[in-house]
This record gives sequence, C-alpha cells and structure tokens, in this order.
Amino acid sequence: MKPVRLRGVIPPVPTIVDQNGNLDRDGMGKVIDKLVQSNVSGLLFLGSGGEFCHMTNSMRKEVAEFVIAHTNRRLPVLVCVGAPGTAEVIDLGRHAQAAGADGVLVINPYYALLSQEHLYHHYTKISESLDLPIFLYNFPALTGQDINIPLILSLARDCKNIVGIKDTVDNISHTRQIITAVKAERPDFMVFSGFDEYLLDNLILGGEGAIPATSNIAPEICGGIYRAFEARNFEEVITLQRRLAQLVQIYGLEPAHFGVIKEAMRMTGLAISTAPLSPITPLSEDKKKALAGILARSGLPPKI
Repeated sequence: MKPVRLRGVIPPVPTIVDQNGNLDRDGMGKVIDKLVQSNVSGLLFLGSGGEFCHMTNSMRKEVAEFVIAHTNRRLPVLVCVGAPGTAEVIDLGRHAQAAGADGVLVINPYYALLSQEHLYHHYTKISESLDLPIFLYNFPALTGQDINIPLILSLARDCKNIVGIKDTVDNISHTRQIITAVKAERPDFMVFSGFDEYLLDNLILGGEGAIPATSNIAPEICGGIYRAFEARNFEEVITLQRRLAQLVQIYGLEPAHFGVIKEAMRMTGLAISTAPLSPITPLSEDKKKALAGILARSGLPPKI
C-alpha cells in the first residue's frame, strides 16, 4: 500500500454534467485545473457534493477514471466509493484503486439501520479487500446512523489501511472526541471536518483540517485560513474566518447544495455548466439573486 499523508483543505469537487446528465469532460477539466492551481492539499471526487447518490455505478466509474487521469498526479486524489452494500463498495474501491486513486472515502452504509458490530464487519471486509488508504466518512444526518467513537478506535487499531476520517457532524465536540481518543493510539490517524466553519476548530484541536465545499468557490478563503493558522497569523485567520461565516450561508439556499456550488463557481468566473443531476433542478432566478448577494458580502463579487 502506498501511504498518503494529507493536511489542510481538500475540496469535495462537484461533478460537472451537461443538460442531459452526461459527464462534461471539458467543464470537469476546467474545475480540476483551477483547483490544482489554487494551492489546496488534495481533491475528493464523487463525495456528497459530487452527486454520487444520483449516479449509476457505470457513471461513477467513468467519472473516477476521468478525474484521476486528468489530475495526473498533480495533487493526491481521493474517490468516494460508499454504497449500502459491502460488495458494491469493494467493487467501486477496486476500480478506483486500479484507476490510480491515492485513497478512497467510504461513507457508512445507509437505508438499513445497522448495529456497530455490522458496521465493524462492513469496514473490516473492505479493509481486507483493498490495498490502498481508506478514509471513513461519517455523515449521520444523511445516513441515519453514527460511526461511534469506540468503533472508530477499533477500526483504527485493527485495520492499518484505515488511515483517517471525514467527520461531517454539526458538533465539534464529536470531532474533538475522535482526535483525542484515536490519535492517542494512532497519532498518524487523519481527522478532517466536513463542515466548513469547523476548519479552524479542527486545526486548533489537533486535527488535519477540513473537506469543505466552499473551497471549490473560494479556495483562497479556506486555504488562507489553513495557511494563516500554520503561520500563526491570527489577524488574518480572524479576517478570513469572518468571510467564511458569510459564505457558508449559501447552504441555506437549497437542502441539497449541488447546483448552488456550481452556480457560485460560475458566478465567480469559471465558465462551466451548472446543471445538477435529476431529481435536483436548476436554481431559480430568486435563489441566484440571493446567492449573488451572499457572494458579494463574502468579498466575492460575481463576475458573470
């Protein structure tokens, strides 16, 4: 297994599709190239913001192959391979591994409510079947269940290729418990926050950073917070954190923010399709107007 060591800001990259729902390779390439040039730490594809939940597995594999090839080792690439069933995850994980991913992200299974013992079995089977770094992905608001702290600790102890977690829990104390409990035994275990505004808290507590969707729009804000924190430039941290506090209001525009992120990227200068995958529909004109206002208040006046 080739090790991966990540710290800082990793954008969960949106999947650019055309009006018919097909992968827009030109637009996807533009997004990747922009992010590679923006001094982020890595790229996550096919996560929640990448709309994997509305894709066939054949499309997920098509996207994974394209983005890994286009990134071309310029940054570490993580691919989300989560699914309700263990066999499906292993199939997607082996595909990502063969395509050249640096690691995979595995959201806890959804729909069926599973015991922690079942979750342990799920993750250990995946660990045994893949020969690349695996990140747990905890998002109980969408999956209906939490990967609890004892389970995370057990998996970190027993599965050396389970190397970290994206903790998308709107409670920083949950992430703090992971950092304090798991890093005491696995100091190399990487802990990232999924919520944008917890980036700074995560770093202060000893975590690795965040995987925030707003870093697709304004990598200079999220990445700037990380770099200013590392330099102990706390005046700059405060300034950027307050801009981020304005920017995260975009999540209030739609329950599923796929189209919001793409539209914000277009408004701030990237000529891409903003079409989401069905059943999500394009933003209304009223919501576009509200989005433009949020961007302006965040110091990101719309360009187009």
